[in-house]
Amino acid sequence: MRLACQIRDRRKGLRTFSPKLNEIDRHWLIVDAEGKTLGRLASVVANLLRGKNKPTFTPHVDCGDYVVVINAEKVKVTGKKEAQKVYRRHSGFPHGFKEESLHALRERRPEAIIERAVRGMIPHTRLGDHQFTNLKVYAGAEHPHEAQQPKPYELVG
Repeated sequence: MRLACQIRDRRKGLRTFSPKLNEIDRHWLIVDAEGKTLGRLASVVANLLRGKNKPTFTPHVDCGDYVVVINAEKVKVTGKKEAQKVYRRHSGFPHGFKEESLHALRERRPEAIIERAVRGMIPHTRLGDHQFTNLKVYAGAEHPHEAQQPKPYELVG
């Protein structure tokens, strides 16, 4: 009986499910970053943005959810990263190289810490750019997305 099923599948061919745009079920999720480790939080958020937590995940389709991260200023880092981790950027002009420590970036723009960590964990393609726009990060507990009724997402650990 098993051999018959395999032959039937071979003749018919295996069919791969690929969700259409109108079949994608998107949710708004809210993640509280207070007391969470930066890298662990970023990897979970990146998987939610990509849709890897859904059974209908397809790598070439944006099937992820909208993610709102609150309390970005209270995210924690381990070790001596607060003083030693350095963010670098270049404007493209001569002498346009800038360096900034994690501590200085946290004081100036705490949302950027989580945004940069998550951006590094999603694909660096046009699809990844589009998925990244579904991330909303706020320094405090206030956010303007109450109308979307975001559901709280609890991180394990």
